Amino acid sequence: MIGYISVGTNDLARSSAYYDTILGMLGASRIMEMDDFIVWGTKNGAANFSVHVPENKTAATVGNGMMIALHAENPEMVNVVHAKAIELGSEDCGAPGPRHGDSGFFAAYFRDPDGNKLNLHCMIGTT
Repeated sequence: MIGYISVGTNDLARSSAYYDTILGMLGASRIMEMDDFIVWGTKNGAANFSVHVPENKTAATVGNGMMIALHAENPEMVNVVHAKAIELGSEDCGAPGPRHGDSGFFAAYFRDPDGNKLNLHCMIGTT
């Protein structure tokens, strides 16, 4: 149902380098690139992800309460990508680990260089 998700950036070069690394670790690569935006996608038909310089020429800002959740194959990938995000300067908003009791939801939370909140998650066997 979702075709793509976009976040704003005030520095397209910095943001594109960040997402080349983070999304590349999840199997995505650039599929479209223009002067003011870049789109990443995968071959499995999942929703695409893009970063844009705001068209109205005002500063990109973060939506309060807005978060984008990215799927990982397993807890190890959540750990590795979260660690790389922190290494790249992300703000840690929740270390990798199980959430919501024994629901099987394993997640980590962080913010990109522009402050957009991201979640990386997978489902694991319940106890």
